Amino acid sequence: MERTSNGGMLYHEVQEANLCAVHCVNTVLQGPFFSEFDLAAVASDLDEKERQVMLEGAAAADFFSEESHNVSLGGDFSIQVLQKALEVWDLQVIPLNCPDAEPAQIDPELENAFICHLHDHWFCIRKVSGEWYNFDSLLAAPQHLSKFYLSAFLDSLKGSGWSIFIVKGNFPQECPMSSSSDASNAFGQWLSPEDAERILKETSSTQSSSSSSAVNNRSSDNVDQQRPYQALSREEVRTFSEMEDDDLKAAIAASLLDASAAGANLGAVGITSQREETEKQK
Repeated sequence: MERTSNGGMLYHEVQEANLCAVHCVNTVLQGPFFSEFDLAAVASDLDEKERQVMLEGAAAADFFSEESHNVSLGGDFSIQVLQKALEVWDLQVIPLNCPDAEPAQIDPELENAFICHLHDHWFCIRKVSGEWYNFDSLLAAPQHLSKFYLSAFLDSLKGSGWSIFIVKGNFPQECPMSSSSDASNAFGQWLSPEDAERILKETSSTQSSSSSSAVNNRSSDNVDQQRPYQALSREEVRTFSEMEDDDLKAAIAASLLDASAAGANLGAVGITSQREETEKQK
């Protein structure tokens, strides 16, 4: 069960190298509990156990491999590594699409944490002090999710091919913030919900300006393209929270489609402008 921790403060880690699995596990636990070396050790232990099992059942020449099946050369960890790491805290990780997870499929609000994975990227959606947040490490700060938006957001991720897992059990009640400076990594920060909202507003404003320049310069280096899902604006979430469930899902689906179409049109405008400029130069 989820309990109030650290006075409602939010623990968030911003993306460092390819360590999103580390960030994901730590934001599930809401504290800097694991480093990349800890997860690498878990992966190595799993690899060794898997080799032993395979060697006992067949010839070594058929199955022995030095290549790890639990961590890639790029630093991506398997779900088994995340499961083993969270088992240390008596937490269980189960797929959202399994029969045991049917209650969560009907009402995800009853859960406390979700892990999402696609294309070597992991992130966590977590309830803290009764409120839901998106702790994606590609975000500068945790993004608040209303209970109305949570279900639609998960449906959108599933529709985009994301694998989603539920985390169940008794989560750590708190991680002493005074120890964060001595933690095993330097990626994390403690934020109040108000600070998180302010940071997201500031980065959103900066990204909007950068996006306008990027279109004119045919640049692709903006956060929306890095993050493989489409988020709704704060105004849209507020509007949707006043709707009935059926209307809500339909409206969000339409908004997500409109946002994708708008992005495509924006790219087309940029390309057209560039072509016109080239013609003038000729």
